[in-house]
Amino acid sequence: MHKALTYILWAARLIAAIIMLQTLYFKFLAQPESVYIFSTLGIEPWGRIGSGIVELIASVLILMPRTSWIGAGLGLGVMAGAILSHLTVLGISVQGDGGYLFFLAIAVAVSCSTILLLTRKQWLPVLAQAIQSVFGKKIAHTNT
Repeated sequence: MHKALTYILWAARLIAAIIMLQTLYFKFLAQPESVYIFSTLGIEPWGRIGSGIVELIASVLILMPRTSWIGAGLGLGVMAGAILSHLTVLGISVQGDGGYLFFLAIAVAVSCSTILLLTRKQWLPVLAQAIQSVFGKKIAHTNT
């Protein structure tokens, strides 16, 4: 991997992990903003605690080069749920935050997507093998 791509990959890892880790304070300590969000979604407290646990696991995996693609997949999944919740139930601005939480979810989603793009040589063969074992068909993949 080119040196510039290595820097971009590490920047994406740090952005995603730092944002997800800093939100754990609000989720695990039941801060009013977090309780409001998950109550509005009808999944308080288990949704708040569960998403916090998944974000913690994703953050740790993202920071380890061999497993960053797994963490990025988890993080992207959680952020897809957060973005969808903002667009359908919560609104872009939550309790007058001016869209700050929505922007953070977008930043993590973009960072996780970048990680997945740059680590595709690690996870594409795993995906191809999984598809082959489920469907019994050989999937050709390229190393590009």
